[in-house]
Amino acid sequence: MNRKIFGLFCILCVAGPALSAMDGREIMNRVDTRAKGATSHALVRMDLVDRKGSVNSRTVEMYATEDTKGPKRMTIVFYEPASVRNTRYLSSGDDRWIYLPALKRVRRIAASEGGGSFMGSDFTYDDMSDRDVDRDTHILLREEKLGTSNCHVVESFPVDPKDSQYSRRIAWVDADRWLPLKIELYDKSGNLLKTAEMEKTENIQGFWTPMRTVMRNVRTGTATVLDMVKFVWNEELPAGLFTTRFLETGRP
Repeated sequence: MNRKIFGLFCILCVAGPALSAMDGREIMNRVDTRAKGATSHALVRMDLVDRKGSVNSRTVEMYATEDTKGPKRMTIVFYEPASVRNTRYLSSGDDRWIYLPALKRVRRIAASEGGGSFMGSDFTYDDMSDRDVDRDTHILLREEKLGTSNCHVVESFPVDPKDSQYSRRIAWVDADRWLPLKIELYDKSGNLLKTAEMEKTENIQGFWTPMRTVMRNVRTGTATVLDMVKFVWNEELPAGLFTTRFLETGRP
């Protein structure tokens, strides 16, 4: 699934070289290219937490597939609550579409909308998509522990400042599993805007898998929590799941 959170969803535990032997780009390339399943299928509870701590829970299903002949594709289906039921989202590389039942049509999401909130959450459309390593310049800042994990701390700047909603990102990358355990996201003025933390991982089918990811907006005091209720790698998924026809009909 998404290599950021949900990317944020990626993962194999492999032994790493000495921490000082790699530069920033090499580290982020290892994050991007680590071995993982060809497909993933997850049932997810998405909790939207407001600044007072009140929680609005959603149930969604996520499907992702990746092969060497085309872009990574991801489909998300919303089931609960009734206000979002049957909303369906598709990303394929840089192309994104959403089906809103109230409109009864599929709408393409423009690149200019990438910084907008994804379904009222603290994730944006861009956060839910992959980002090519070479679109950023990566600098290894230091090596330090995060909890019990030895981490590379890497700062990333967009090569073209107009190509990202963020001025920079700082990632704590687990040196053994090549997982970004924490990411700080800075706005265009250089101020800290959000933090994404992978709070729980499990080894599923031989792959280290993020089971709980939390995106916190430090400016609004809100948060979005993604808890994996079920996660399966390498399940055979119908190609029709990743089409705009599925968004409209709900049938692969």
